[in-house]
Amino acid sequence: MSDTHHGNSRTTPRVDRYELLRFTLRVRTPAHALPRLQAALQDALEGVELMGCWLSEIGPQNTIAVLRRFASVQVQAAERERVLAASDAFGIGEYILEQHMDDYRLFPFLEPLPPGAHGPFYELREYDLVTSGLAPTLQGWRDAIGPRTEQGYSQVFAAFYATSGRVPRYLHIWPYATLEQRLDVRTRAVKEGVWPPQNSAPQLQKMSSMVYLPAAFSPLC
Repeated sequence: MSDTHHGNSRTTPRVDRYELLRFTLRVRTPAHALPRLQAALQDALEGVELMGCWLSEIGPQNTIAVLRRFASVQVQAAERERVLAASDAFGIGEYILEQHMDDYRLFPFLEPLPPGAHGPFYELREYDLVTSGLAPTLQGWRDAIGPRTEQGYSQVFAAFYATSGRVPRYLHIWPYATLEQRLDVRTRAVKEGVWPPQNSAPQLQKMSSMVYLPAAFSPLC
């Protein structure tokens, strides 16, 4: 059996790098900001792929999240330099209160879902781990993600571990058709012993969650 768990599994892990951009905007400006952001994202270097763009629905408001994939570490570094050197790389500088750029690597046994309609509700969960917590977390996920994403539960878009900022920590993204589906699946998965992964609790320090809706131009909708 392959050690890759997912509906779109593979046996050879990708070496792509990922980035999650988060912008906190001034109140009542996201509608104005999103078209500008859409245009600015098209100026990215070759080898930069927009995977998703979402606006917060539940959690801190006026927050935009952008997930991008880089074809190589060289592309990632060059794009970061381009962004940092620009006067307004994302075209929304006048609206921004806070801007964060975090780097991630994909869990090696997962493949992100393809572009398309998997939501419209996307839950981004981020967990801070104890110093030694990443390796046990990866093993727990490797063992549990197959049953958790079987028919009757729900798919995970992907999971990533951070390589910048607070480490170790990881990000996992779950799409749901409705909030009712989210509650039902999560409740049953816990009750039936499918989730969370075994031995996950001792690895955790902090947990946070936000629910987003996709922007009109998001490849994940």
